[in-house]
Amino acid sequence: MSEKQSPHRARSERARGASEPESYYGVAGGEPENCAPALRPAAPTQLTLYVEGDELYEAMLASIAGARREVWLESYIFADDVVGRRFAAALAERARAGLEVRLHIDTAGSLFWGSRRLVHELARAGVQPRWFHRWSWRDPLRYNRRNHRKLLVVDGAEAYIGGFNIHAESSRRTFGDRRWRDSHVRLTGDLAKIAAALYEAFWQGDRRWTPAVHAGTATVLLPNSTRRCRVWLHCLYDQAFAAAARQVLVTTPYFVPDRKLQNRLAEAAARGVDVRLLVPHKSDVRLAQWAGRAAYQQLLRAGVRIFEYLPRMLHAKTIVTDGAWAVIGTANLDYRSLFLNYELTLVSRDTALCADLREQFFDDLAESREVRMIPGAPPWPQQIANTLGWLARRWL
Repeated sequence: MSEKQSPHRARSERARGASEPESYYGVAGGEPENCAPALRPAAPTQLTLYVEGDELYEAMLASIAGARREVWLESYIFADDVVGRRFAAALAERARAGLEVRLHIDTAGSLFWGSRRLVHELARAGVQPRWFHRWSWRDPLRYNRRNHRKLLVVDGAEAYIGGFNIHAESSRRTFGDRRWRDSHVRLTGDLAKIAAALYEAFWQGDRRWTPAVHAGTATVLLPNSTRRCRVWLHCLYDQAFAAAARQVLVTTPYFVPDRKLQNRLAEAAARGVDVRLLVPHKSDVRLAQWAGRAAYQQLLRAGVRIFEYLPRMLHAKTIVTDGAWAVIGTANLDYRSLFLNYELTLVSRDTALCADLREQFFDDLAESREVRMIPGAPPWPQQIANTLGWLARRWL
């Protein structure tokens, strides 16, 4: 499965700001333990799922080429490679045509991937580039808080969000069988308008603006930290795992949850919920992998099933519960995404998206190896590695 098409297309007016209603979190007052927006199941709407980088990139580039007013892009990694250069050329062409073209790049994320020369070339073409949290000796800690969002908005009518960065490692044409496994989604209609409003708010410096969520909404697009809850995403996962009745399917490249979410997963498995966790066997951040493995024994004892994806680097970030509620976005299940970075998450009860993500999970599972609990303590080198990873979990 490489792409899932929704049969419906919606109107394409441009997004502009909206206020946050009192009932935004489903409970007046917005207590942290009630952060999950009240969603209703809905038939397929305005969502298209991509799991192959080349197909996603072609769609994004086609959208950029067809832009008539504005192109707004932000990416954690914007690499100076064959893929990054294609996007740079497309952005420069639209800027020369007189469109408003913005590019927001995270400084830390693109440290070893990006190129200031490439960004200068874009600026000369009329693109408005911006580095997020450039290094400052006056405020070095801000460098640790990163813009991990990956969002493209075109004319407020189309938007793309998910785990794919702009780099060649996600391209089959460039990396072949070694390409990263990731997930992204295309939005149209009102969801694209919301994406545009979220981009604009972040660009203007409002890191916690959230759109209104109306009664009967099936899909929402939200940041991980809001004005009413600084750890909104953590609260959302906490509620989702606690409420699951039959199944929890988690895909994450960096599994470093805090104790509370570990306990929620263990409690769900202990009460008979089918809890499955899919993580990479080949990780690009070994320390994060060691930290995650420090939590394996407790989860395995509780009945959580853990699988390691074998073929290549797994970079997708999705959750499906009970086959009827799904999350896809930029956030990992780790400390950095839950408490430090800026993220964007799509939460949905769209029946087609939930089915597609569940199907993709089991497709990936077919290429994975289940982790078995080994009696007794792990070998001491592994214990040391896991301990080091766990101690460093807040900085990974």
